Amino acid sequence: MTTTQLIKAGRLIDGSGVAVRRDVFLAVQDTVIVAMGPAADLPRTDPEAIDDFSHCTILPGLVDCSVVLSRSPALDMRVRQASEDSGPAELEAMLARHIRYCHAYGVLGVADSHENVDPPEQTIAKMARESLVEIRTSGHPCRSLDDCHATIQGDCDYLKIAYSSSIEDNDPSPARLSPEELRRMLQLKGGKKAVVIANGRQRVREALAAGCDAIEQGYDMGKDNLRQMAENNVLWIPGLLRAKNGLDSAGSGGEVCCRFSHRYVAPGKPLPGATAFWKKTLDQQLSLLNLAREMGVSTAVGTGAGSIGLLHGESMVEEMKLFIKAGYSLEETIHCASENGARFFDMDGLGRLAVGRKATFLISRGTVQQLPRKLSYLEGIYINGRPSPTYHKNPVRA
Repeated sequence: MTTTQLIKAGRLIDGSGVAVRRDVFLAVQDTVIVAMGPAADLPRTDPEAIDDFSHCTILPGLVDCSVVLSRSPALDMRVRQASEDSGPAELEAMLARHIRYCHAYGVLGVADSHENVDPPEQTIAKMARESLVEIRTSGHPCRSLDDCHATIQGDCDYLKIAYSSSIEDNDPSPARLSPEELRRMLQLKGGKKAVVIANGRQRVREALAAGCDAIEQGYDMGKDNLRQMAENNVLWIPGLLRAKNGLDSAGSGGEVCCRFSHRYVAPGKPLPGATAFWKKTLDQQLSLLNLAREMGVSTAVGTGAGSIGLLHGESMVEEMKLFIKAGYSLEETIHCASENGARFFDMDGLGRLAVGRKATFLISRGTVQQLPRKLSYLEGIYINGRPSPTYHKNPVRA
């Protein structure tokens, strides 16, 4: 006989973007939500048979649409270089560590790409099987047709194309793709979705014309490109934290970065105009994101975790704060940080909480007003209707 598990919540943010619901219950059978409703309608049963989170908020597991699991975000370049030169055992340990960090902050799905380090495909596959985080990987970002052929022939889940250099990269990519090459690459992608890193009006316009499925970064792309994305249902992953990190590190010539609220001090002369540049860049991106919301552009949260100073897992909270600063409500932000990414990357076990969907969610103690900050210290994580075997609110260090 199949048993029904009952879960009670003081507040529920279901990930659809609608307003928070208060005093609700979820009924779970065989890992799936089979009923949801007001707590007043909860079937009469032994109170001990109910997982009671009346003092908490339940929300969907988060999805980070842009991470590099195989790269250390360490501020010390010697540490970063050592990680890039590490052997298979060290690399596997680092991957596992970064996945644990994601899980601890409620990031239960990630879209991963490799940069300087190339972990064996079997290592990534092993991590995906053994972890409680869903992993979709693109392999190396494609910078040429040869890269594209190699990626498609490999065991990648989606295609990532570096049509522009990353916004924080001081050295532009030496291989600059032409619009014709980009169009050819997108013709080769088959059934895989393609995420294109593109910045500036022209490069974004060319990426949209070539038929990409998502734009990552999209700095200074302008209103016309946003309108085109809304019309064609192209996803936008704006990467706000990259600019915020650039602004916070501008006072030291880019030699150090800010770990969010803790400014690091190190030798280095400020670059003339760097602070003004990054402030303008961040302000423009926040304004674009606000406009995207008004125009109905589908947006998702991607942090760039693995870049200098952008920590796996923890960065998600900071990126969400910037979405709210851009004018999104908390409920809309969580929709972007869960449902939109899960659907784009085909993560069936994640996304909004509804009848017929998997009972995978986060439990945050306290009020809704304390989110997303409270995601840094979750009360609990449920995977398929059961407490996560690897998450501990107060871990004991050996």
